[in-house]
Amino acid sequence: MTHDPPPLPPFPDEIEPVSRGPVSRPWKDGSHSLPILLHGIFGHSHFRPHQEEVCQSVTAGNNALVVMPTGAGKSLCYQLPGLTKGGSALVISPLIALMEDQVAKLQALGIAADRLHSGRDRESSFRTAQGWRQGDLDFLFIAPERLGLRSFQDLITEHAPRLVAVDEAHCISHWGHDFRPDYRLVGERLPRAQGVPLVALTATATPRVQKDIVEKLGINDARRFIRGFRRTNLGVECVEAPPSARAEMVKRVVADPINRPALIYAPTRKETEALAAELADVAPSAAYHAGLRSSTRDRVQAEFLGGKLEIVVATIAFGMGIDKADIRTVFHTALPGTIEAYYQEIGRAGRDGGNSRAILLWSWADRRTHEYFHTRDYPEPSVLERVFEALSDLPTAKDDLQKTLGMDSEVLVAALNQLWIHQGAQVDPEVNALRGSNGWRKTYRAQRDHRLAQLEEICRYAGWGSCRMTAIVKHFGDRLDSGADCDLCDHCVPKDCLLRSYRPPTVDECRVLIAVVDALHEHSNRTRLQLFKQAAEPEEMVRKDFERLLDALARENIVEIWSDSFTKDGREILFQRAALTPEARRRSAFDPSLIELTAEIASKAGAKKSRRKAKKPIPTATVLSSAEENLIKTLRAWRLSEARRRRVPAFRILGDRTLEALVRAKPSDDDELLDIPGIGPTIARKYGKKILEMLAGG
Repeated sequence: MTHDPPPLPPFPDEIEPVSRGPVSRPWKDGSHSLPILLHGIFGHSHFRPHQEEVCQSVTAGNNALVVMPTGAGKSLCYQLPGLTKGGSALVISPLIALMEDQVAKLQALGIAADRLHSGRDRESSFRTAQGWRQGDLDFLFIAPERLGLRSFQDLITEHAPRLVAVDEAHCISHWGHDFRPDYRLVGERLPRAQGVPLVALTATATPRVQKDIVEKLGINDARRFIRGFRRTNLGVECVEAPPSARAEMVKRVVADPINRPALIYAPTRKETEALAAELADVAPSAAYHAGLRSSTRDRVQAEFLGGKLEIVVATIAFGMGIDKADIRTVFHTALPGTIEAYYQEIGRAGRDGGNSRAILLWSWADRRTHEYFHTRDYPEPSVLERVFEALSDLPTAKDDLQKTLGMDSEVLVAALNQLWIHQGAQVDPEVNALRGSNGWRKTYRAQRDHRLAQLEEICRYAGWGSCRMTAIVKHFGDRLDSGADCDLCDHCVPKDCLLRSYRPPTVDECRVLIAVVDALHEHSNRTRLQLFKQAAEPEEMVRKDFERLLDALARENIVEIWSDSFTKDGREILFQRAALTPEARRRSAFDPSLIELTAEIASKAGAKKSRRKAKKPIPTATVLSSAEENLIKTLRAWRLSEARRRRVPAFRILGDRTLEALVRAKPSDDDELLDIPGIGPTIARKYGKKILEMLAGG
């Protein structure tokens, strides 16, 4: 039985209903209650689940860590307490697009909100700072780098915030999927005062990340609100499929109107365009990626939100700030890098409460791709060790280090970057490096291993033999969850799968299944590796085929699988154990022929080639002309100036190879600029105009 929420108390006449222009800001005296402001300013008749308990706690002056999924309404958890505190709330956010979106929404409600970030001109920033200094702003949004500026520290000393919010707080943690060094220093730089609550918010933080966030922000007393990760209207389906078969599988699903609107995540720009072109035969479709002109991206986004487009095929550049309630299907056509990122992306489906589907198409080849990028970004510790040993207490130029070590320039930059992050090296804007702390080894190894463990986790999840939703809830540590199966996913209701199919085991597979069950009868539990060696190696079965058999036993409730770990040389080693379920132990006999195995999907012969127009090739000459040499000097001088301004090594602005590619290709507009390796939308937004001016002048 359900009950309507109790009627709200009348709100004062001076508070205008939502979206009627500027209001008189009556909350400045801090006398209005949460329900009155919720209704009178935000236009909501009642709170979403878990919002009210967070708002009450923060309003009472408590620090808080809020971990709720995308779409759960986290923003209100600092916005409403900010108003009850009378305004002057400081919000730290790493995403300019998200900042702009939040400020626009608050201003539309008549709330005085503004922002300071690198995308704004000097005059606008001065006016914003003056507004804060005079107490005219209810909310000031800033990028984390701003906290490192003396001028900003002076500003918030002159007018102290009454509430501080740290959005996307997982960026603080080395273990977060989107860690940023500038965020690591937020806790040290934040203004803290007695009675001023600090609330950290994120949609993606595992228990390990949660612990790191509160420690780095100095809020170990924070109340933790880890809520709402179970989605009761979202069925998850994971299908192992070769890349050549995936486009046809996507097409088969979205051809049914009941599965649209659909959002499809593809791993590369090229694949988004090829797939979008193919799906145009089914329904209005478009590609979205960082290489498109901003006007094109804006148009695609607007048409998708407005219903003109039914399918968008996008890279992960799409989605931040997107709030389309009726998405019925979210596809991934390749393995995501982490469970956290995957959950955030599938969370865009079914926000209207209607039944929705999330389908992941993957293969072990996807894992190898992730491993390649991991090796590139996180070199072997021995590489960092060589660089560290070559450093001294006197600054050494990068070029001199490269000559001494005989190391590839890109490998050296990756090593210096990681040493700089982990304080094993001090690197100035000119990329002169001197030796730092000896403690880098432990933190670097831990972070490198953690990144690999995240990849291992998403691979296990994709082939997981238990309820998909329950596995996600456990991953995020939602202790209030029931732990019950979802009755929606491919494990719980395999008959409802849209793409996954099953087959009976072969004779050889039956022998292995029997051997696994016998081994677990003999010993109460085994690791996956132990079972593989005992039951599958004698049959000369490869490991991934054995994993499918073990997961099938788990799906049939014969085997239960759980994660375990041990510590070796100070490192946490993750693995999994398996045991027979109580029901299986009570059975008198086991018939392997009744087990259903996931049917493999064959590669599609003659897969269609991409229809995307070929990019203008970048010249590959090895020697620069004198004009190009002068141009690259100009770019390097600008890069150094920007690095000094931001107080970071120059390679944190742009890499040498990116500068050379710019000089050789000489892009003339934003579209061509975004085709340059190393230039993404953030760089283009921050520096694109200046870079194009320098290239045109050269």
